[in-house]
Amino acid sequence: MQFRTSRPRGGSTEFLGATLLQSGCRPRTGWLVLAMAMGALGALVTPNSISAQTNDRPRVYLDCQGGGCDFTYFRTEIPWVVWVRDQVDSDVHIIFTRQDTGAGGREYVMDFIGRGRYSAYLGQNLYRTLPTDSQREQLDGVALMMSVGLAHFATQSGFRDLIQVTGVGSIEEGLLPGQGVLSQEEADDPWNLWVFRLNANGNYNSQSSRRDWRANTGFSATRVSPTWKQSYRASYNPSGQTIEFDDRPDFVDSRFNYSVNWRASYALAEHFSVGFSGNVGRNTSGNQDIWGQMNPALEYSFFPYEEATRRALTAFYEVGPVYRHYFEETLLGKTEETRVEQALRISFDQRQPWGSAGVFIRASHYMHDLGTNNMSVNGNLSFRVVRGLDLNIGGSFSRVRDQYYLAGGDLTPEERLLRLQQEQTDYEARINFGFEYQFGSIYNNVVNNRF
Repeated sequence: MQFRTSRPRGGSTEFLGATLLQSGCRPRTGWLVLAMAMGALGALVTPNSISAQTNDRPRVYLDCQGGGCDFTYFRTEIPWVVWVRDQVDSDVHIIFTRQDTGAGGREYVMDFIGRGRYSAYLGQNLYRTLPTDSQREQLDGVALMMSVGLAHFATQSGFRDLIQVTGVGSIEEGLLPGQGVLSQEEADDPWNLWVFRLNANGNYNSQSSRRDWRANTGFSATRVSPTWKQSYRASYNPSGQTIEFDDRPDFVDSRFNYSVNWRASYALAEHFSVGFSGNVGRNTSGNQDIWGQMNPALEYSFFPYEEATRRALTAFYEVGPVYRHYFEETLLGKTEETRVEQALRISFDQRQPWGSAGVFIRASHYMHDLGTNNMSVNGNLSFRVVRGLDLNIGGSFSRVRDQYYLAGGDLTPEERLLRLQQEQTDYEARINFGFEYQFGSIYNNVVNNRF
């Protein structure tokens, strides 16, 4: 099925050769580039004609943060709406979020929320990318599904001169409706939903009296199904640095860390999940030659998991033994020990038309001594105060009482200045705040890529 967008009041006619897919389906790459390559304006439009046409096209505010937010691309590829820079001026507010999929791709969620006289309108479109998609393929797919969502809003809200159905048929020879999208039962997957990744990178920096280098390698295996989610990761990270002095011996530091992590969870009920997590590794700055733990875990979600991209409130509990073998004798005179630790984490996060907010609380302690605990609070808020004025504030505070693993004795000046070893502390605190105020023209359509 194709739909046509026509410019009112003398504008040129454009065609968007796009098959209307069910939300979440991936378009075929072969015709996708052609589908998203909209024709240029057939006639020059003066500022007066732009003003005259804005009442005949829906005004759109895009609320997008994080990856995938290419405003210039979306404005260029979807020119038949009026993009505004404040939600107060919009007919429809798009909240754009994303989350990772099991195969390593991403699922983009677009919530369409009507405003003003269209406040009764609610809609949602999904688009899932493959892990092998290029950035252009991802942008093409997201722009396509955003176009479909805006087309539906325009049709339902009275902007009917913009959207016309022109026919049903295959875009590409040999591709019939419904082909190209296979369910899990229909697909013969030799990998049984497993996805593997191998990565490596490094850097080297050199000056007259200083050299440092670092390498990072990793391997992961993940499998995600509707009931099970499994993740296994391993990394190895060597590093070194040399600093030359004129009046003292050179400082040379060489070390390596590694870690192996695994986590598995099972969807026990609509709001409950159970699972386990484990870690084995080496942490030189934390005085741990080798450490490992295995924790059973339980999570409860107060909202349905399907709403996680817009709002989430979860409680996560885990408990289990932790083994550590130390490089140096600790503050308590230990060279190795095993302790049982329990932790509770409460997380709240939401994204709404007024802004976004998140609060994360974590408390943990060792079972043998309630005094060896760690409690932390993290929060962030982005709040729209009035038209054009956004307030941003964030911060964290941690009370630290569980650093029994630190090496005894004083740190050298090099270890302190270069942060080669963790220092004992009673607390950690951070705060950031700011505001942003915009004023002027409400229109956000014009794209100029020069310079």
